[in-house]
Amino acid sequence: MNSDDMLKLENQLCFPLYAAAKDVVGRYKPLLDALDLTYTQYITMMVLWDRLSVSEKELGSALFLDSGTLTPLIKRLEGKGFIKRERSAADERIVNVTLTDDGAKLKEKARDIPARLAGCLPLAHEEAGVLYRLLYKILRQPECARET
Repeated sequence: MNSDDMLKLENQLCFPLYAAAKDVVGRYKPLLDALDLTYTQYITMMVLWDRLSVSEKELGSALFLDSGTLTPLIKRLEGKGFIKRERSAADERIVNVTLTDDGAKLKEKARDIPARLAGCLPLAHEEAGVLYRLLYKILRQPECARET
């Protein structure tokens, strides 16, 4: 493949990844609107439904989000009463994010969302598993082309 061909959109791996991610996240919107959550708020709640309490740093790491994105997100969820933030008694530099009772109740309303969305995707269970493994392989790759 010559260098001009390399710059064609149809030859880029990044484009179908971007477009598919945008499409899948868009499919969540009507389901999440009923819960008054954005997609990013939903995945944040998923971490908290699993762990109940986590530091902001651990939360950002789990979600691949930087503090500039995470801080306003946490504040909005706190304003809705789904989480609370508290400084660690052991180290006041650490801010812990904890699920509230209202946040825990929201889990029951969200319980069917993964299955409903899976029904909207044209992938067999095995295909979804392969895609999942490949995407995490990409996510776990050390940074190599980012500007510093």
